[in-house]
Amino acid sequence: MTLVYITIALLVTYSILLLYYRAGWRQTKTFLAGEQAPATRISVIVPARNEEENIGPLLESMKNQSYPAALFEVIVIDDNSTDNTAAIAKSFSFVKLVHLQFENITAYKKKAIETGIAAASGELIVTTDADCIVPENWLKTIAAYKEQTNAVLIAAPVLMDGRLSFLQLFQSVDFMVLQGITAASVQKKIHNMCNGANLAYERKAFYEVNGFSGIDHIASGDDMLLMHKIALRYPGKTAYLLSDDAIVATKPAGSWKEFFSQRIRWASKATHYNDIKIFSVLFLVYFFNLSLLALLVAGFWNFKLWIAFALLVLCKTIVELFFIYPVAEFYGRQHLLNYFILFQPLHILYTVIAGWLGLMGKYKWKDRRVK
Repeated sequence: MTLVYITIALLVTYSILLLYYRAGWRQTKTFLAGEQAPATRISVIVPARNEEENIGPLLESMKNQSYPAALFEVIVIDDNSTDNTAAIAKSFSFVKLVHLQFENITAYKKKAIETGIAAASGELIVTTDADCIVPENWLKTIAAYKEQTNAVLIAAPVLMDGRLSFLQLFQSVDFMVLQGITAASVQKKIHNMCNGANLAYERKAFYEVNGFSGIDHIASGDDMLLMHKIALRYPGKTAYLLSDDAIVATKPAGSWKEFFSQRIRWASKATHYNDIKIFSVLFLVYFFNLSLLALLVAGFWNFKLWIAFALLVLCKTIVELFFIYPVAEFYGRQHLLNYFILFQPLHILYTVIAGWLGLMGKYKWKDRRVK
């Protein structure tokens, strides 16, 4: 029964945390850009490796930006692609194409972003991924928010839009939860979270914290680890932009193998966070899910533990639904919550597996074996 009591204690702590996150989400006000004349010079940085299927649609959405063309540039950094990514990017006349001249390094994406920033002329750096689609008023909204708040770093919403398969639906719900936590954590100053698919920061701030120096031995973390450095240098100057006009759409992983590689990559950053607050949250979430999985396994020897497992998962689901519903309303994805309880066993299992493998620090990404 000791395991049951431990799991109940973890559930109570987890529930309190989610209630605090929900309060943070509720306090995050939706932003609408006004009609003020734009003044911020923006450089959009897009690292790309073997993205021939995605880079074209992304650049088409860039071409349709409502922001004045004279005030922004798009820099695509081709990371040693072996397909037609570079040729497609080059076919767009407004794109500045830069080739990454590095091999046998650890952090390719960081080096690509660093290379792009070195070639940039904008005072505000905006990053996104090559498999994303950006809305028409994306840059207009980011620039207006920057000018009104004077934030040094701006995290913004990302939507994973999957509708066809069980895997895509699961990823969409899971990612939406992460986005809700991201907004709430930045709003309440609980800890630093962001996503490089929709992130903006001052160019001078990047250089003032020495860019990725000190974290360039870590393959991932071009977003959150950098955010932590900037937040330390500029206390109170990080912000979350909540706006329909700023939502960037990204693709879900196409296979279970790709999905787990992605989540292991995300989890691999955990031991490198210097922020005790975010490490504590990750520790709590991991061990709560581990205790639930342990209850499920122990139930083979004592079936009463399966009853405890079912009741605790039900409580977990109710608390999470209470948190996620307003987030789903913002994204217009309330219908996805119909599947929420069905995803619980998978979520518990993948959290434990991905968290453990992430600590080992080995995964495959973009046809590269990463350690």
